[in-house]
Amino acid sequence: MADAGALDAIFKAYDVRGLVGSQLDDDTVRAIGAATADVLADGGAVVVGHDMRPSSRPLVDAFIDGVTSRGVDVIDIGLASTDMLYFASGEFGAAGAMFTASHNPPTYNGIKLCRAGAVPVSLDTGLAEIRDRAKAGTAAAAERRGEVRTEDVLSRFATHVRTFVDRARLRPLRFAVDAGNGMAGHVVPAVFEGLPFEVVELFFELDGTFPNHPANPLEPENLVDLQRVVREQGLPLGFAFDGDADRMFAVDEHGDLVSSSLIGAVVADRLLKAHPGETILYNLICSHTVPETIEAAGGTAVRTRVGHSFIKARMAETGAIFGAEHSGHYYFRDNYRADSGIIAALVLLEAVADADAPLSEVVAPYDRYAASGELNFVVRDVASVTEEVAAAFADRGERDREDGLTVRTDAGWFNLRPSNTEPLLRLNVEGPDQDAMERLRDEVAATVRAAG
Repeated sequence: MADAGALDAIFKAYDVRGLVGSQLDDDTVRAIGAATADVLADGGAVVVGHDMRPSSRPLVDAFIDGVTSRGVDVIDIGLASTDMLYFASGEFGAAGAMFTASHNPPTYNGIKLCRAGAVPVSLDTGLAEIRDRAKAGTAAAAERRGEVRTEDVLSRFATHVRTFVDRARLRPLRFAVDAGNGMAGHVVPAVFEGLPFEVVELFFELDGTFPNHPANPLEPENLVDLQRVVREQGLPLGFAFDGDADRMFAVDEHGDLVSSSLIGAVVADRLLKAHPGETILYNLICSHTVPETIEAAGGTAVRTRVGHSFIKARMAETGAIFGAEHSGHYYFRDNYRADSGIIAALVLLEAVADADAPLSEVVAPYDRYAASGELNFVVRDVASVTEEVAAAFADRGERDREDGLTVRTDAGWFNLRPSNTEPLLRLNVEGPDQDAMERLRDEVAATVRAAG
């Protein structure tokens, strides 16, 4: 039986994550594996992949021991990016477990779980049951122990990714990729093999101790190397991936970070040209340029809450071909509705090739608004502070409560929503220009601080 307190601490809203040794050890992961088999396998197998962290393979072995103890077979795909694991879950029709802590420090590890077909799992849809079963301990071992087979899916995944572009439209391009010593160093070479690209590789060596910089492109200091190389070598763009390579960020030829909303707009526009009239999703902190682009291209724009479980569920409901999140996640219907940074990167490269121009010129037609970026506020009570902000802006424009509080005013819009894991409120603001955005941002921030 795993320690109940430890399990409560490591089961998050959408995944499992904790400190190796003190929170995640072999016994705990073995119990989670057995519970996963009971809750998610549904008569099928469990496909398991892992990142390059030193702790990942030993934890995988313990997890596999737990799964097979329940009579459930395992498909072990070894080193993988998270989007590769989702692809394997879809291809094999099996539940999935990806061992990674994404962008967290090397002292952490975790598990991202899904049902067969890469269907997401959250606390409300299976994670809580897995946690509770692991707490209680499993029933007696099954009469038949499950079997383990290994599968190398990297080449199949690379072939699949390349189906999202027209190879005839690609032209020779030289650009940089910062893998951050993460799983992009494993996946990118396979995907780009045979394409007319020359990749300037930064930190492609798989090393879960992250000797160069943390694999977290959201922090500006982790983009410095990529920006320097792009500028010094006169490259048209560069990419940065997080540790498990499911999120992608891009810099233009000046080394400036390009908003994920703008990338989402470019990808949406291209997909609608190839697939007219389709539905595309965007989460509610994306720039308004995203729905405007979708509608101008003849598509149907559907707004969603923030979070992969919500966006994947809406994709299933609506049949949407694509979904964009401002956090660097891009979802594709033909990728089992799962997110993939490398697919989005390849579509963006096709756009740069078509334009025969650097990235700043490709995104310029979509760059219409000024955004604040996400600001975090520690508050005494997220609900009461949100209500005070709502009252302060009650007569300022339209508002909704789909995910926190969104208010649309003549001077721009803002969204204030709670963190899933911390006593934080997250604020995003967008305006028609920098001055208008800053005035609205400062007004909302002052209201939050006064209330909190």
